[in-house]
Amino acid sequence: MSESVRVDKWLWAARFFKTRALAREAVKGGKVQIDGHRVKPGRSLKQGDCLSIRRGDEEYVVAVRDLGDRRVSATLAQEKFTEDPQSKARREAAAAQRNANWSTRPKHSASAAPTNGREGKSSASPGTINCRSPLAGSYIFFNS
Repeated sequence: MSESVRVDKWLWAARFFKTRALAREAVKGGKVQIDGHRVKPGRSLKQGDCLSIRRGDEEYVVAVRDLGDRRVSATLAQEKFTEDPQSKARREAAAAQRNANWSTRPKHSASAAPTNGREGKSSASPGTINCRSPLAGSYIFFNS
């Protein structure tokens, strides 16, 4: 284990981002802060640093526990940091709100009109694929 590791490499190893390129872009874009300050991707992390990580609608506030720069399984990656309890509570409340909004959205009925703009069934025989030709403005049928 080294004494310091690049912030973008640690974010990737701790599985906050799928690739180092995504982690680097997040740091460059100001989505990651160390102790409340924007940093560059090459900034060295130290054990005990406090990171604020925004990823979409979620915000994590974590303290660095392990400086390992190897990407490990998700369960082992969670041992690299300690999340602030308030941060976790905010994320869980936001997720519950999103789920509540999702469950109350209107459902589509089965009797809705076709979405392709044509009424009824296709005039093509079964086993063919139809595509709209951008040049001719008509449908072309291909045998499959």
